[in-house]
Formats: sequence, C-alpha cells, structure tokens
Amino acid sequence: MGGGNGETTQLGEPLLAKKAKAYRPRCPGCRVDRLNAEREGVFPLKDLFLIWLVTITCTLPIQSLFPFLYFMIRDLHIAKQTQDIGFYAGFVGASYMCGRAVSSTVWGIVADKYGRKPVIVLTLIAIVIFNTMFGLSSNYWMALITRCLLGIMCGYLGPIKAYATEVCRKEYNHLALAVVSSSRGIGLIIGPAIGGYLAQPADKYPSIFSQTSIFGRFPYFLPCLCISILAVIALIACIWFPETLHKHNGDAVDNSVETVEESLAGTDTEENGGGGCLKLFTNWPLMSAITLYCIFSLQDVAYAETFSLWAVSDRSFGGLSFTTTDVGNVLAMSGLFLFLYQMLIYPFLAKTVDHITLVRAVALLTLPVLASYPFFPSLSGFGLMVVVNCASFLKNTFSTVFR
Repeated sequence: MGGGNGETTQLGEPLLAKKAKAYRPRCPGCRVDRLNAEREGVFPLKDLFLIWLVTITCTLPIQSLFPFLYFMIRDLHIAKQTQDIGFYAGFVGASYMCGRAVSSTVWGIVADKYGRKPVIVLTLIAIVIFNTMFGLSSNYWMALITRCLLGIMCGYLGPIKAYATEVCRKEYNHLALAVVSSSRGIGLIIGPAIGGYLAQPADKYPSIFSQTSIFGRFPYFLPCLCISILAVIALIACIWFPETLHKHNGDAVDNSVETVEESLAGTDTEENGGGGCLKLFTNWPLMSAITLYCIFSLQDVAYAETFSLWAVSDRSFGGLSFTTTDVGNVLAMSGLFLFLYQMLIYPFLAKTVDHITLVRAVALLTLPVLASYPFFPSLSGFGLMVVVNCASFLKNTFSTVFR
C-alpha cells in the first residue's frame, strides 16, 4: 500500500516535524538554553561549584554568631543581670529571620522581573557590609539593627534554587538542587564553628592578636571578617555567573508542537481546577506539606540558637559552661560527619526509603534525642564531649530531611 513509488514510510516519524527552539540573541536566558543544548553529556562542574560557593557563603552568617552571642551581649552591658543575657540575645538572634520573613517574597518578585543574578549579587554585597558592621558593633542596638538589615537584604534562597534548575541541563536539575541543599546544611554547621573558633582571638591566640589591636577591641569581629572576605570572593566569582532569566514572552515565540501540547494541558488544568492562587489554600496535601515544613524549620532554627546559648551558660543555670572553642569543636565535628553522611549514606536512604516514611521516622527519632539534653549537665569531661557530639550529629542528621 505504501510502496508503489518505491517509497517507504518511516514508522514513528511525527506528522508535524518539531521546530527548532527559537533563541532570542539578546535574551540571557536564551543564551543559557542554547549553551545547554550544545553541551550534551558535559558535566556542569563549573556551574555546580559556583552554586555551592554562593550558597555556602550566603548561609554562613545565619548562625555564625550563636557560639559567641552570649558573651557579646554580656560585653555590650545591656543586661542588668546574668539571667537576662539570653533574653536580649534572643532578639538579636531572631532579628535576621524577621528580616528574611519580611523581604523574601519581595526578593522573589524582583528575581522574576529583573533576574536571579542581581538578587544574588545584592545578597553578597549585604553580607560584606552588614556582617562586617555587626562584628564592629559597639552597642546592643547597632548589633540588632545590622542583623535585621542583613536579613532583609539576604533574599538569595529562592533565586539560587531557581538559578540552579535553569543554569544546568534538565538531567542535572536534581543534582543542582542537591548541591544547594547540602551546601546550605553544611553552611549552617560550619558557620557556628567559625564563630566558635575565631571569636575572642586576643584571648585565645595572644601571640598573634594583641589586646590593643582591632581584634582585641572588637573581640567578635574576626569571624565576621572572615565570612565577609569569603563573600567578596563569591562576589568576584559572580562575574562568571550567566543570567538565566528570559527577557521576552516565550508564548509569542515558540509555536512548536511541544508548546501547543503544554498549553492545551495547561488549559485543561485551569478548566478542571480553576480558582487561581486561592485554590492552593484548599489543596490539603500541599498545605499539610507546607505546615509540616514550617514546624520542622521552626524547631530546627530554635535548636540552632538555643543549643549554643545553653552550652555556654553556667552550670548553675543548667548549662554546660562551654567556651566558644568548645562549641566550635562540637559544631565542626558535626559538620564533618554531616558532610560524610550526605555524601555517602543519605543518597542511599533517599533511594531505598520513600520520603514520607523517612520524615515520620526522623520525627519520631528526634524526640528522644532532644529529650536527653537536660541530663547532659550531670556529665563532665570526655564523656560529656562524646555524648554532646553524638547528640548534635544525630540532630543535624535528622534535619537534612527537611532542608
């Protein structure tokens, strides 16, 4: 039937040939898409490294202050009694997240309109300025305001996740998001370790830093300065960051079969679902997932702040009487084991255990770990350090499921 003229019908050949994707020459997003189309099979090592560097740099300031915050508030002489130090420290610790809560949505809108790269660059500039100023705080209100401004200006998290999925080919999207998640988790551990080791350098390393130097007059400046220097390095690395946002309306450009099919699918979805954004609030599985994420994020941040304040508190108040170096040791060890866990063990767990079961197991296992902390002050010496390190590692390991 099809061979009278000697022609053979190619089975599987589409009736409508797919058009090549149209690239706008002046669109940065199109340039990235075209580059990705040309580098099939090429591992995006440079892109993943830049994402890792920026994410870990932006994450370090979040919790780097907690090991020395107790001593900083004490030295600023805002608390009239020792028992009140934690009260004032809580406001400084919360000010960063308050700023993030106010500005995160705005930064997401800015990233969608003007690009991901400008938001990331502004975040790094804010770290250089406000994180450095925080280390030079001469009074309580300066510390509080600079931390709040740092939180307001740090809108990197949403844009860096969007950037990670856009700068790499689709087959590497999951890997790029895993790099964001793992580097953020490591940064939340390494940041406090930096704060613990480098705070009060004139007291810890008198042969290097004198009491009359700037590090003696501002004993909490060195960890902030080191993080700010890393932010400058990341800022320079942003020169090689391509913008990924499309500067045109893609619907008017690409009329290929795939686009038509996607638009038809979208129309069916709107007809069946409807309701726009308000419909999301009646999507109970979605709202349950968001609520669960919020609850675990709350306890994760609360633990990170409370642990350091509790560990350095005097034993007469139920603390461990740790120094900032002791806290740095605990968090550094936790960070090392967490890195090994995320590289070697967690990928296997994620593949073999479904996510819901993993979340439920982690939620149950977290309870006895946290419930054991009030009994730690009864221990001392090497035994105390072993128990605290194990508990800290377990708690941070469980938190990786939600980060």
